[in-house]
Amino acid sequence: METPILLHRISRIDPTCLADYEAEGGFKALRRALMLRPERIVEMVKASGLVGRGGAAFPTGVKWEGAARQPVAPKYVVCNADESEPGTFKDRVLMEGDPFAIVEAMTICGYAIGAEKGYIYVRGEYPLAYTRLAHAVEEARKAGYLGASILGSDFSFDIELRRGAGAYVCGEETALFESIEGKRGQPRQKPPFPTEAGLFGKPTVINNVETFANIPWIVRNGPEWFRSIGPAGAPGPKLFCVSGAVNRPGVYEAPMSITLRELIERAGGVKDGRRIQAVLVGGAAGAFVGPDALDVEMSFEGLRQVGAPLGSGAVMVIDDRADMWEVLLRIARFFAHESCGKCYPCQLGTQRQWEILQRMRQGQGQPGDRARLEDLWATMIDASICGLGQTAGSAIRSGLALMGG
Repeated sequence: METPILLHRISRIDPTCLADYEAEGGFKALRRALMLRPERIVEMVKASGLVGRGGAAFPTGVKWEGAARQPVAPKYVVCNADESEPGTFKDRVLMEGDPFAIVEAMTICGYAIGAEKGYIYVRGEYPLAYTRLAHAVEEARKAGYLGASILGSDFSFDIELRRGAGAYVCGEETALFESIEGKRGQPRQKPPFPTEAGLFGKPTVINNVETFANIPWIVRNGPEWFRSIGPAGAPGPKLFCVSGAVNRPGVYEAPMSITLRELIERAGGVKDGRRIQAVLVGGAAGAFVGPDALDVEMSFEGLRQVGAPLGSGAVMVIDDRADMWEVLLRIARFFAHESCGKCYPCQLGTQRQWEILQRMRQGQGQPGDRARLEDLWATMIDASICGLGQTAGSAIRSGLALMGG
């Protein structure tokens, strides 16, 4: 995939200019969608094989189909733009550089599932992204792409923006719903799932920014075109955030058939010609892999073979100058700080994890500390309400294994 797809318009157009977006094919997908039955749109998304790009990798078409079949009204479309995973900044690039695409995709989703209202929940630390999206919503509304009787049809849909306040847990879909509803951002018990009872207790489709960015391309070019990109089990373009000890950190678009080594080479290779000590894949909720795993394919199946999740697409390169203990301690402190406190396994487990690692780092480890960590991880995985607690030990565990601990 030489020509970028999701990043095609980035830096090519003025992101505040609707005419520029239209000149590059903007809103053609929405026009086409309105000529088809809503069920046909859902069928196209299912057939494309698109899965969520936020970390969970749930089939997008299945999610849309579940909400579309619900007889309850109203329904909602929510864009999760609370990009808080450390090492992840791809959604920011899309929101700041191609905001109309998100508006178009959400409107198509609203048509497909029978929703008339959408919300974009933007990370509070992204002021420019919020401003760009707010402007795009207003311009689209003026041009008839949002609001009542869109493009002369009998379909109406509008979008409202919300800003987060810096809580990592609000990246979890149900905690995000709670925040939009004006409550404290804490996850809900599942089931019921969002497609049945989501925002305000109504059927809701929630996807992240990158997932939505694929929708107009699928509607315009068809699911077969989308499936022709990348490996059969992981079709479509993917955005990777490469940072750390590389010469050109940034967002790189590639099919998921690309290897970790090739991705690092695209980012200019390791800075100062140093040796790679470890690579953190998937962000703080991901896992470390060693230099012997550089030829792994960056697909779900490929990374699974080396015990790592694709997650949000973050790739953080750590060279031989870094102190891995300090890296692990930062991750442990991050989770202890960000735990919302709703469930004890996560609230206490993340705190104990940090404390144990601190004394191990200081050479004051107690007999059985490693076994205590294993017990903590097993408990958090099995008993935490949401993914924060369930993944809080993933990077720590893999990092200690790399260090021989």
